[in-house]
Amino acid sequence: MRFRQVHLDFHTSEAIGRIGAQFSKEQFQAMLRKGHVDSITVFSKCHHGWAYHPSEANEQHPELTFDLLGAMIEAAHEIGVKTPIYLSAGLDEKLARKKPDWLIRSKEDQTNWARGFMEPGYHQFCMNTPYLDVLLEQIEEVVKKYDGDGIFLDIVGVRECYCQYCIRSLREQGQDPRDAEAVLALGERTYANYTNRVRELVHAIKPGHGIFHNGGHIRRGRRDLAHMNTHLELESLPTGGWGYDHFPLSARYAQTLGMTYLGMTGKFHTSWGEFGGYKHPNALRYETALSIANGARCSVGDQLHPEGVMDEATYSLIGAAYKEVEEKEAWCTEVSNVADVALLSAEAVMHAYSAEDRGGLSDVGAVRMLLEGKVLFDVIDLGTEFTAYKVIILPDEILVSPQLQLRLQAYVAGGGKLLATGRSGLSLEGDAFAIDFGVKLLGTNPYQPDYFRPAFKPANLQPAAYIFYSEGQRIALAGGTELGRREDPYFNRDIFTFCSHQHTPSSQNDGGPGMAQSDSGIYIAWKVFEDYATKGSLILRETVLYAIDKLLGGSPSLRTSLPAQGVVTLQHQAAESRYVNHLLYASPVKRGNGIEVIEDIIPLYDVEVELRVPDDVKGVYLAPQGTQIPYVYEEGLVRYTVPRLECHQMVIVEV
Repeated sequence: MRFRQVHLDFHTSEAIGRIGAQFSKEQFQAMLRKGHVDSITVFSKCHHGWAYHPSEANEQHPELTFDLLGAMIEAAHEIGVKTPIYLSAGLDEKLARKKPDWLIRSKEDQTNWARGFMEPGYHQFCMNTPYLDVLLEQIEEVVKKYDGDGIFLDIVGVRECYCQYCIRSLREQGQDPRDAEAVLALGERTYANYTNRVRELVHAIKPGHGIFHNGGHIRRGRRDLAHMNTHLELESLPTGGWGYDHFPLSARYAQTLGMTYLGMTGKFHTSWGEFGGYKHPNALRYETALSIANGARCSVGDQLHPEGVMDEATYSLIGAAYKEVEEKEAWCTEVSNVADVALLSAEAVMHAYSAEDRGGLSDVGAVRMLLEGKVLFDVIDLGTEFTAYKVIILPDEILVSPQLQLRLQAYVAGGGKLLATGRSGLSLEGDAFAIDFGVKLLGTNPYQPDYFRPAFKPANLQPAAYIFYSEGQRIALAGGTELGRREDPYFNRDIFTFCSHQHTPSSQNDGGPGMAQSDSGIYIAWKVFEDYATKGSLILRETVLYAIDKLLGGSPSLRTSLPAQGVVTLQHQAAESRYVNHLLYASPVKRGNGIEVIEDIIPLYDVEVELRVPDDVKGVYLAPQGTQIPYVYEEGLVRYTVPRLECHQMVIVEV
């Protein structure tokens, strides 16, 4: 898979004329070169439903007079640029108005994306209707006719649908359409049938041809859905609703699956379809660097002007970022992530989030803490081998089945440690601990919020009783060691009992342990990760980081002086006998209606790093500069100082 890709949207209304009229092979190639692009996803079919080439399986856009798709493929291939081909699978607006009975329907018989046909927008198709055969003919035509480099199918996933085709299917199978579980199960079968038929069709024509089905989010714990693709494209536009938390969470999971993957951002200030919107060049530099630091390739979203002219401002913007990526690729191929800690994803284990959910607050809060704390980590599901990690985090909601209990007990017996928070570690019934944390459960604390007084001094904070907003569990010691206590407020805020503007102060009474340690690990009695995702209180992060450091025996694989907003990863490039330490620094800020942007990138100087590596160190240098830097290596510990960090710096440790 190529490193420097562009996803070239071309959703173009039939009400616009002169489609492709200004397309020029020379201008197209010039912009690809300016952008340092080595792969560009080009359009066979858009959301409006039109084909951008002569077609018997579809209708060519009425204002297009030539084979635009073919011209783009020819122009790109001539300069060595690959061309995956895009088809809008879930949306086809021209057909939606002819075949409204093929559309997904809600329980209230509403269409989705646009509700009905009296507002502007698209309408999504159900793959349990004759539409699937129409789509397969379109895919077959383009795979046979064009020398593309893969197929990208958009707006698909497991859907709950109440169209008459789905209702009929359920009733023929003896099931009740009013049963939500039966409806969801049909949605699972419908999606699996669609992906199977696509794979069989495409690979019968071109064995091994790349196929990706895009649903906007790679669902953690659904390896079956991930492996319906030949590779993964992690759509994650920070300004488009995903935010800067989403990609690291998705990437740290994706790399554990053993599949090639890329991070897909956009050139837009906001999101898809924004003509005339450009993010700051530093933002795109940072986002593409974040991709390669997490073992991913890069893709940047753009939208072509209806007349077929590539926007020079866009490709200057992309080129500034991709020039840097091109210089760094040699150190970013065939890498594996080095991790001390695994986050057992709450989404993967406990929740049935929809495809539109961005990941669950517990997972988001945990990843935010781990990034800010410079902890080397993976995000895992139940299909991952636990023994690869020194510590496993069970965030907030991980109830323990008998099968998981056996696995965790074996992991602990082998020397692993657990960090559990909130309801994690309890049995499926939620009435007792399934893992021995040296405490017993008394029940959910009736006070919320309440207070935590740590028995240790949190970094950067003073001894105090700190407010914890999330739901907590009331516990008593049963062989464990208390690391901090709970203090209840005087009372909960109510109509007849309230105090001041928010919650009641601490009563200063001892409410029992709030944090405890046993041979198995450490238990924190609140949903601290959910709390951090919504409130961001420093005490939450420092409590968790104290626990992780204690469980690692004070010997993590990496320590650094990089500030909280910095990101650090360590990738192992085994074939080249080297470790690649990525350091990034930028400070996203929120503007307007919550849009996260990056503008200024302040250089940092003399960033200290300490790594534990299992091999003898032969040399340390900066990449891509090739500059050797001084280091000290003794007893498996290498220390060095990065003289200057501006946005992204790789440090290569040769072993």
